[in-house]
Amino acid sequence: MKLLFNLIVIILLTISFNAFAQTSIQSTGQITGRITMVDGKPLASASISIVNSLKSTLTNDTGRYNFNNIAAGSYTIKIQVLGAPEVDLKATVIAGQTDTLNYQFNKENVFALQEVTIEDKNSKFANKESIYVARLPLKNIENPQVYNVVPKELLEEQMAVSLNDVGKDIPGAGIPTVANQGRVTFFSRGFSTEPNARNGVAGAAFSEIDNTNLERVEAIKGPSATLFGTNISSSFGGLFNRVTKQPYNGYGGEVAYYGGSWDYNRLTFDVNTPINTERTALFRLDGATTFQRSFQDQGFDNNFSLAPSFFYQITDRLSLKLEAEFGQAHATSVVRFQPFTGGANSGTKSIADMQFPYNRTFLSNDIAYTTQMLNIFAQLNYKISTGWNSQTIISRARSTINGDITALIGKTDSTITPQVITGNTSFIATDLQQNFIGDFKIGSHRNRVVLGLDFYHNFNNFDRITVNPSVENFINPSASYRISQFKIDSLSSKGTLRKEYNSDDTYAAYASDVFNITDRLLAMASLRIDRYQYNGVYNITTGITAGGIGVGGVQAGPYGQTALSPKMGLVYELIKDKVSLFGNYMNGFFNQSGVAADGELITPIKPEHGNQLEFGVKGDLFDHRLVGTVSYYDISISNVIRPDPNNSQYAIQNGTQLSKGVEVDITANPIDGLNIVAGYAYNYSKLTKADSTVNGLRPAQSGPPNMVNLWMSYTITHGNLKGLGVGFGGNYGSSSYYYNTYKYQIIIPKYTSLDGSIFYDQRKYRLGIKVDNITSEKMWSSRLTPQAPATFIGSLALKF
Repeated sequence: MKLLFNLIVIILLTISFNAFAQTSIQSTGQITGRITMVDGKPLASASISIVNSLKSTLTNDTGRYNFNNIAAGSYTIKIQVLGAPEVDLKATVIAGQTDTLNYQFNKENVFALQEVTIEDKNSKFANKESIYVARLPLKNIENPQVYNVVPKELLEEQMAVSLNDVGKDIPGAGIPTVANQGRVTFFSRGFSTEPNARNGVAGAAFSEIDNTNLERVEAIKGPSATLFGTNISSSFGGLFNRVTKQPYNGYGGEVAYYGGSWDYNRLTFDVNTPINTERTALFRLDGATTFQRSFQDQGFDNNFSLAPSFFYQITDRLSLKLEAEFGQAHATSVVRFQPFTGGANSGTKSIADMQFPYNRTFLSNDIAYTTQMLNIFAQLNYKISTGWNSQTIISRARSTINGDITALIGKTDSTITPQVITGNTSFIATDLQQNFIGDFKIGSHRNRVVLGLDFYHNFNNFDRITVNPSVENFINPSASYRISQFKIDSLSSKGTLRKEYNSDDTYAAYASDVFNITDRLLAMASLRIDRYQYNGVYNITTGITAGGIGVGGVQAGPYGQTALSPKMGLVYELIKDKVSLFGNYMNGFFNQSGVAADGELITPIKPEHGNQLEFGVKGDLFDHRLVGTVSYYDISISNVIRPDPNNSQYAIQNGTQLSKGVEVDITANPIDGLNIVAGYAYNYSKLTKADSTVNGLRPAQSGPPNMVNLWMSYTITHGNLKGLGVGFGGNYGSSSYYYNTYKYQIIIPKYTSLDGSIFYDQRKYRLGIKVDNITSEKMWSSRLTPQAPATFIGSLALKF
C-alpha cells in the first residue's frame, strides 16, 4: 500500500507539473529572427537585447537569434553592433506564438565591421580583409599598405602542423630559421622578422609557438613602427601578426591525429561551447601535443600547448574577451653551424662543399632544454556612441628556458667546438593599450580614425654559463666525438658566467586618420611619438647597475630616446571595390646604443631609422575569384651604429643601408574547386655606408634575392566524391650568403622544394596525406641548419 501511495503521489505531481508547464507555455511566446549584412550574408555575434529587461543574446554564425518563454505583450528589440547605429524593432508576443523579426543592414547604416567581413563562396583562400593592419576596419582595396594573409583553410589543406610551415605561402618569407629555443624567424624584404604580434599587439614568445589556435597569419610588409611600435619583433621589412581562433555562438569542434616520418605523433583538439542559456558567454579551448624525432642521428622535440579563449557580451554596449596561450616543450637544439672565417684563407665557398655532415648533430639527446611560455590577453570593447568605440587591451607574456642551448663553432676549415649555454633565462613583457576608434563624417567626407596610447615594459633575466668543450674534426670525427651532459657539467666551473637582468620601458601615443577625399580617393595620415627608456643591466654578482654591451663591444649605460614615426598613404580606386592604385611612405625605428671613442654615449636622441616609399596596384575581381597585389618598394635605413673603423671597440653612427624590390601576391579561383596561391619576391639589399670590408655588398643572412611560392589544389565540388582533393606546390629560393665580405664569402645554395597532398573533407571528418620536400632537396636556413628530407604525414580529424 505504501508503494502504491508513493506511486500515486509521483503521478499526481508529474501531472501537476506538466499542467503548470503547459499553462506557462500557453501564456508565453517566442521572439526570433535573422540579422544580415548589406549583401544578405549572415551577421554573427551581433548583440540582441529586449529593452527594459535582463534578456540578451548573440546571433549565431547563421545570423539567427531566439528568445523563449516571453510573456505576452509588446516589446522593443535592440540590435547593437560595434561601429553601427543602434536599431530598434517592435515586437508583439502572443501566447503560444512566435514573432519573427528579421533585419538587414542597408547602405545608409552600413557599419565598419561589415567592410572587412567577407564570406567568400568561391575562393576559400581569398579573404584578405583585416581589422589589425590599419588598427581599424579597412578593406584591403582601400589600404595603402601591402600585406599577405595565410588563412586556416590553406593551413588545413596543406596540413601545416607547425608555425614553420606558414612561411611557404608568404612571398619572400623563405626557409624559416629555428632558434635554439624553438622560436621561428622568417624574412621580410631582406630583414629577419619573428611572428611575435598576436591579434595586433605584443605576444612575444622566446619558445616554440604551436599553431593549434591559429585562425590566420598576416604578413604586414614594410616599416610599421607608427602603429605597432618596435616591441613586437617587427623589422624594417615588416611584422607577422598571429590572429587566433575566437569563440562563436554554437557548439562544435574537432579532434585530430597526425602521424608520420621520424616517429611523428601529434594530437590536437578544438572545442567550442556557449556557457549560459542566453549565449552571451562563449568558451573555446584549443590544444595540441606533439612528439617528433629529428631526421639526424640525434635530436627530438616533445611539446604541449593549451589555448583557452572566453568571450562575454556583458551588456549590449560592453564586451570582454580573455585569451591565454600556454606552451611547454622539452627538446634539443637544432644544428646551428658557424663556419670558420679566420686565418689567411680567402675566397668563396658553399656550405654544400664544406663536407659538414648533413645528418649529424655531434651532441647527445641529454643535452636538451625545457621551455615554458604563457601569454595572457584581455580586451574590453565599449560602444561609446554610433561613431566611436573604446578598446582597452592588456597583454602579458612570459617565457622561460632551462637547460642547454647549443651551437657548433668552426675553429678551422675542418674542425668545430660545440658551444653550450646552460642555465636559466626568462623574458617577461607587459603591454597596455588604450585605443579609441571612430567612424564619422565631416561634411560629406568620411573619416576613420584610431587614437591610441601604449605602454610596454620588458624584463629579461639571465643566469647561465657558456661552455666550449674540446675541438673535434667534423669531416673525420673520432670515436668519442659526441658531447654528453656529463662532460658539460664537468666543464661548468671553467665557463663564462652571465648572471644579470635588464629592463626597459616604452611610452607611446599614436593617431591615424583615413580620410575619404571622394568615394574613390582616400588619404591616410598617421603619426607616433615614442619615448624609450633603457634601465641598464644589473649584475647580480656585483650588485652594480651598468650598461649593456653596445655596438663595438664597450658597455653603454642606461639611456633614453625619443622618436617620431610618420606614415602616409594614398589610394585611388580605378574601379570601385575592385582595382586600386596605392602609394605609401612608412617609417620604422629601433632604439640602439653605443659608445664613441671619446667615451660618451652617442645615441641619446638618435634611434636607427628606416623609411619606405612604395607604390603598386591591388585587385579584387570576378566576385573574389582573382585577388592580388603587385608592388615596388624602396627602403632606406639611416643612423646605423657600426664599429668605429679606427677602434673597433667603440662605435660611430653614420651607417646606411638600402633594401628595394618587387613583390607579387596572387590568389585565384578560375573555376569551381580549383584554387591557386602564388607569389614572387625580388629583394636587392646593399650596405651603402659601412665598414670597408662589407661596404657596397649585400648584408649577410638577408635571405635569397629571388623567391617564389606556389600552391595549386583542386577539390571535387559535386557528386559522390565531393570533398576529395589534391594539392601540389613548392618554393624556390636563389642562392644567398651566410657570410659576405670582400675577403671571404660563404654561400647558401639555391633550392627548389616540392610538396604534395591528398585530402578528403566531409562534414563529420577529414582525411589527409602529405609529403614535404618530395625530392629530398638539401637545403639550409640562414643559420646553416640542415632541413629535413622527404617527410610523410597522414591525418584523421573527427568533427562534431
